[in-house]
Amino acid sequence: MIRILGAASPGELRIAVCDNDMLEDYAIWRPASPDGFGDILAGRVMARVPAMAGAFVALPGTEGFLPDTEGPGLIEGALVKVRVTRSAQGGKGPRLALADGPPPLQGTETGLIARGPSPLHRLAARHPKAEIYIDDAAWLAALRQNLSPRLHLVQQSFGPALEDEIEALAAAWADLPGGLRAGFFPTPALTAIDMDGAATSATQGEKARVQFAANRAALPALVRQIRLRNLSGAILVDVAGLPAKRRAALSEDLQDALKADPVQPRLLGFTRLGLAEILRLRTSPPLHEVLAGPHAAGLAALRQLVRSPGHSTARPRLRAAPDVIAALQADPAALEDFARRSTHKLLLQSDPTLPSGCCSTEVT
Repeated sequence: MIRILGAASPGELRIAVCDNDMLEDYAIWRPASPDGFGDILAGRVMARVPAMAGAFVALPGTEGFLPDTEGPGLIEGALVKVRVTRSAQGGKGPRLALADGPPPLQGTETGLIARGPSPLHRLAARHPKAEIYIDDAAWLAALRQNLSPRLHLVQQSFGPALEDEIEALAAAWADLPGGLRAGFFPTPALTAIDMDGAATSATQGEKARVQFAANRAALPALVRQIRLRNLSGAILVDVAGLPAKRRAALSEDLQDALKADPVQPRLLGFTRLGLAEILRLRTSPPLHEVLAGPHAAGLAALRQLVRSPGHSTARPRLRAAPDVIAALQADPAALEDFARRSTHKLLLQSDPTLPSGCCSTEVT
């Protein structure tokens, strides 16, 4: 039975889709910093770039790219109504498509027309029969308009085992079956995955067979990690121990494992070095980007404070780098949510001696 679980904390909702006790999807929704996927905006064509077969479009605070296949014949300076088909990520602006409906009126400023669906609404649409369990009455009330028949209030959404599995998604390495593990190394151009640790205690003649079987057995778990971490774009996988000429024999098993992913990633083949090439559609930012930055660090600190023993009766204090304090002050809803959960006002202390993104919490 598939359930959607929402664990609320100040400024964010962590969302887990579970099939019985198996975690299938994970996402984080921060209303103050939405990922932008699906947003409808009024934009202005800045420059056409024939070499890139598209045009750059000015948007509020950023610029996006509109391929010629979506908007042929546009002239520079024209106002366009666009939809975000890929969120900004990896230092690149959003990818755009022309949105349905009449274009903005000439003279209109660039700006947001309609916000796209949240991560929770996207997962609810992917699993239309799943019940949704939220552990906070305020979040539940805010969601009733669109999801009311499926919403349920619970005391605790995430159990200890689920919390541990979700926390592990922030680590660079993940354990796989058969004694293997996988390391995830994102770059702006691609994500490299290193599978390591195949059994080597067998004889030389048996070693190749053991390593092949270990890699084969680990592929479903590897693909599941790719999905949970929302890795996308070009993905290169270096399987463990096998010579390059043997690796293509894993193609069928890897393709079968990829079929379980609703994003429908494709195995493009193996390079001459034996690296598996996977292409997974980019939509919303990958988890490692969502977890990075001062805002994410500040919200994690608030979550730690509200879960601390005695937080509701003692004075909470957050000492953090200036960029963390500034990010929290720019998210008044998160601070208001924290105040709702605590009887004492949160003391924010900016400490310039701390590195960017660093913070510490205490309850006194």
